[in-house]
Amino acid sequence: MNAHIFVYGSLTTALDHPMGRRLRGEAMFTGLASVQARLYRVSWYPGLQLSDNSADAVHGEVYRLADPAASLAWLDEYEGIARGALSAGEADEYLRGTALARLADGTTVLTWIYLYQRPLPETARIADGVWRG
Repeated sequence: MNAHIFVYGSLTTALDHPMGRRLRGEAMFTGLASVQARLYRVSWYPGLQLSDNSADAVHGEVYRLADPAASLAWLDEYEGIARGALSAGEADEYLRGTALARLADGTTVLTWIYLYQRPLPETARIADGVWRG
């Protein structure tokens, strides 16, 4: 099982969220990284959608999970993933997928990533790809 995860919102070190602290307790920081994607303000939280445009980048962090199955179980719950079920007749907002993350030294690593699944207006886009809360 893939042991790396890319985070870009409340789980990043900069925001010092309790769930981010939990992640850092169960994982080793690999480095700052970016993925080819677009970042949006959904509400008080962000949403990321992968992009075909090589100029698009979302900036975040990569961690190596000590116990991927255990960590991904609570991370899926935190991200509101109902493991394929529909809640209130709508698809979950997020889907756990994979993406290549480019570390600061230029190397790439395959990571888990939480992808926003619903349509978003371009007016909600965060052009610099950095979530600040």
